[in-house]
Amino acid sequence: MKRLYHLFIRIRSLLLYRPIKCIGILLILLPLKFNAQSSNDSLAVIQLLQKEGLTWRLGDREGHAACWQERPYSKILIATKDGNMLDIPVSAIINPSDDMIGGGGFAVHTNHKMALYDTNGWVSHDEVSIDKFGKETHSYEMRMLEKISGNWKLVGQTGLFFDAKKEGAKIDTTSYVHTVDINTGLIETPLVTKEHFEAPNWHPDGYLILNSKGKLHTLDLTTKELKILNTGFADRNNNDHVISPDLKWLGISHVDDADPSPKAYKSKVYYLPIEGGEPIQVTTEVMSFLHGWTPDSKTVAYTGERNGNFDIYTMDIRGGKEKRLTRTKGLDDGPDYSPDGKYIYLNSYRTGHMQIWRMRANGSKPEQLTFDENSNWFPHPSPDGKWIVYIAYMSDQKEAHLFGKQVKLRLMNLETKEITDLTPEFFGGQGTINVPSWSPDSKKVAFVSYSLN
Repeated sequence: MKRLYHLFIRIRSLLLYRPIKCIGILLILLPLKFNAQSSNDSLAVIQLLQKEGLTWRLGDREGHAACWQERPYSKILIATKDGNMLDIPVSAIINPSDDMIGGGGFAVHTNHKMALYDTNGWVSHDEVSIDKFGKETHSYEMRMLEKISGNWKLVGQTGLFFDAKKEGAKIDTTSYVHTVDINTGLIETPLVTKEHFEAPNWHPDGYLILNSKGKLHTLDLTTKELKILNTGFADRNNNDHVISPDLKWLGISHVDDADPSPKAYKSKVYYLPIEGGEPIQVTTEVMSFLHGWTPDSKTVAYTGERNGNFDIYTMDIRGGKEKRLTRTKGLDDGPDYSPDGKYIYLNSYRTGHMQIWRMRANGSKPEQLTFDENSNWFPHPSPDGKWIVYIAYMSDQKEAHLFGKQVKLRLMNLETKEITDLTPEFFGGQGTINVPSWSPDSKKVAFVSYSLN
């Protein structure tokens, strides 16, 4: 108890007298029983923090309230930057007002330190909170915990909020590479970088493939190691790259500046060995943007601009003529095959609003799947064929797929056609989920969100 008292005094002095811009949240600490923590408890606490932050941003009142427990000894104090203290009841966090909860965005936690005992404990961490407009808020937080009926609950927290941006600093982008569990909704963030990364593919060997500044990179999900993938002469790769179903090849879309076409953007489709190597050209015409492979890994599906209109095409990687599958006015984009090869899923502007569609693999029997006010893009079927995930812009973007917009990921059950939100609304768009990014077990999806600093 003596050591906890000294810890309380130290935190209080930091909040009141530390010379930075801050707002702190201070909890009066409670007595702890001293026994060693288990790895299961540590994991449970981190998952509790993830759930608490996610439910707050989703506006899930019931889920958020379940993360907390008010006790007679719980007390939250807010220390303002000028040294004043405000007394806030814990009930205001458990049952927040409408203007406090449901604002979207994400919170990324790092540098966890914790001490967990029989029924009490604490955990501290750094936090970057990114709102749906891409603005960051930085804080150092300490959470107080109690185990109730075998489950860890939050009973209060301290928070020291500060401005991490240096005056006069240039505005740049931070990329947050995430994975989201489709069953629990929990989001993990294996990479945070000041570089602009896009469009993760998920390889069964436990790594992602992403593009950045024309190069392709691999990100090991266990070690978090980031490496450049050798793509030979193709050094102007965009965010349309796809792993073949047989795992032997990586299809890419590379800008060929030597092409004589007068078109401003000269993207062509190529493929190369999955471990890296020299690309083999597939398409001859620009603009061509790869999005899907047939299950037998012999044919690619791509979006092609021909005579001023974007349609869906397929082509055998061994050569031959491309086959046009759609002929509707307006943009057809993002073709991705179902695992059984029966359907191609796509987004289309044929009705004057961007919606999700599917058609038979030969282009026949088009069927509209979404009918809402969002601009819906890039549907990707899960490996088990039960779901599609897609990105929804929260306002009508016409035929544009822009970076730096308010978006969210949505999940459709292909048996019932029921649609649910997979993430809160966040700052993303171009680069978030252009290409297939399902985990091989169909349980998670990789995606990228951004902030502007």
